[in-house]
Amino acid sequence: MTTSQTASPEVTSGRRRRWRYLAGLLVLAVLLLVGARVAWSWLNPMGEQTIDRSQPVLLQSIKDLSRFEAATGTFQVVVDLEKDANFLPDAIKGTRTLFVGAGGVDAYVDFSAMTENGVTVSQDRTEATIRLPRAQLEKPNLDNSRSYVFAQQRGLFDRVSDFLSGSPTDQRELYLLAEKKISEAAVASDLRARADANTKNMLTGMLKSLGFSKVTVKFTDEP
Repeated sequence: MTTSQTASPEVTSGRRRRWRYLAGLLVLAVLLLVGARVAWSWLNPMGEQTIDRSQPVLLQSIKDLSRFEAATGTFQVVVDLEKDANFLPDAIKGTRTLFVGAGGVDAYVDFSAMTENGVTVSQDRTEATIRLPRAQLEKPNLDNSRSYVFAQQRGLFDRVSDFLSGSPTDQRELYLLAEKKISEAAVASDLRARADANTKNMLTGMLKSLGFSKVTVKFTDEP
């Protein structure tokens, strides 16, 4: 025959109080952690503050343009530039950089280069002939938001040199090389031919809208 014992009311009340104290301590700890994190985020003692103290932009000159922007080409090139030492391995002295260069090249026709007889009109003002110079290419305009160093390997000496100098590696050479390659690609493309055709179509449509029934657009190197 077994007998069961029931805890006294005092023991039960004591257990409940301990659980309540423990739950209260846990809640307090959670609140302290959350409060500390919020305070840290707000104060942010290790954060940085950016202050722009740039001088006002100075307008240096204004030039009147007399040219038609006829076409634009968008290009992208991956520059793989490697510099090696003569008698040291790459792990000691040497760099290799992969740079993605992206930008555009504009093709334009300069109307100011037209000769005095560049525009001829028939006596009855129904026919017009225009002679234009060929399209030219602008310098490449690299987009900084889409141009970046993709990967870079540096030897030990180069890393130490960059660390001691306190300045990042100069990327000017990479930008210049990317511009050169994009310029060569633009010359080899049909960008200028597209600009010539667009200029012809623009002038033909404009003069016909002015009442000319026949419009002939030629370039100065054409017979």
